[in-house]
Amino acid sequence: MSEPQLPHRHFILHKPYGYLSQFIGNPKNKKLLGHLYDFPAGTMAIGRLDQDSEGLLLLTTNGKMSEYVRGRKVEKEYYAQVDGIITPEAIAQLQRGGIEIAHEKQLYQTLPCQAYRLDPAPHFPERSRRVRDDRHGPTSWVSITLAEGKNRQVRKMTAAVGFPTLRLIRVRIGNIHLGTMPSGEVLEVAQFDLGTPDIHFAQ
Repeated sequence: MSEPQLPHRHFILHKPYGYLSQFIGNPKNKKLLGHLYDFPAGTMAIGRLDQDSEGLLLLTTNGKMSEYVRGRKVEKEYYAQVDGIITPEAIAQLQRGGIEIAHEKQLYQTLPCQAYRLDPAPHFPERSRRVRDDRHGPTSWVSITLAEGKNRQVRKMTAAVGFPTLRLIRVRIGNIHLGTMPSGEVLEVAQFDLGTPDIHFAQ
C-alpha cells in the first residue's frame, strides 16, 4: 500500500548576501539555503539569486509550480546600488533596452524595462560584507524591473551603461514584496501572489 502524498509547501525567503541559491553540490566553505531553515525534502528554489545578491527568493516542493513561475513573464523588481551618480542618459538606455550583454557565450540584447533613480536612497541594514563607503566616490540607487531573467542580468546592464553594481537586492516578484522582512527570514505561504491568474495545482 502506497504512502499518502503530503501536500506541497511554498516559501518566501529573504536570501542573505553570501548564500548560494541551492541545497546540494556544496563547494568548499559555501553557504547553502539549507543552512537557513529546515526546509522539507524536495524543496527547490524558483529561479536564482547569485551568491552576492540579496532579497526575495521563492521556494516550493512542487515542480509544476516551479515550471509555471519560471515560464511566466512575471515582473521582478531590483534595487541596485551603483558606483557613481547614475545619469538620466544611463536610465534612458536601461529603459529602452537593446543593451548588449554576454549570455551563454553569445551576445543578448535586453528588452525594454522600467528603470528610475531612487532618490532618496532606500535604507537597508548593512550586509555582512560592507559595501565601500563614500570616501572611495559617491554611489546611487536605481530601481530596475524586468520580465526576463538572464544570468546576472541587472549587474551586466548597469555595467554596460557605465555604472557597475555594488549591491543588488530583489525587492519584488509579481505582487510579492520584500517589505520589512529581515535578512534570512523564511515565510511559509499557501500560494504565491504573482499578479497572474490563480494557480491551482493538485496538492
